[in-house]
Amino acid sequence: MIERVHEHIIAELQQNSRSDTVFILTAIFLNLLALGINSANSGGGGNRDATQWIVFFTFVALVIVVNFVVEIGLIKGRQSRIKLINGLLKMYKDQGVEGYYDPSLLSNYTVRYNLFLLAVLVTGIIAIVVPLVLMMTR
Repeated sequence: MIERVHEHIIAELQQNSRSDTVFILTAIFLNLLALGINSANSGGGGNRDATQWIVFFTFVALVIVVNFVVEIGLIKGRQSRIKLINGLLKMYKDQGVEGYYDPSLLSNYTVRYNLFLLAVLVTGIIAIVVPLVLMMTR
């Protein structure tokens, strides 16, 4: 039975990693896409018509919503990973093989998640600020 529990926890960790990867790639791709579209939209003459502003603010709203969802998803993913790994560590301790897994990996995962959160946040901010500056200065 313990083998099945172990397999289940490992499968959950793998699914967690796949979900995090999808979240991160989706957010960064959207941020770069919004940056490109809104930057291109900000070009041209000095007067802005309503359509340009609507497109701009639509993409800003999309970036904010998607980045918020991704940030929450990554935070929940980090929490799930910590719980799953703590379960594995307890299982390994109960089986007398805890020496094969370094508990300091938990802090490495925390740092990694914080870096992912930062990358999503910074690209989102850039996707909003750069086109806004371009819209205001042209």
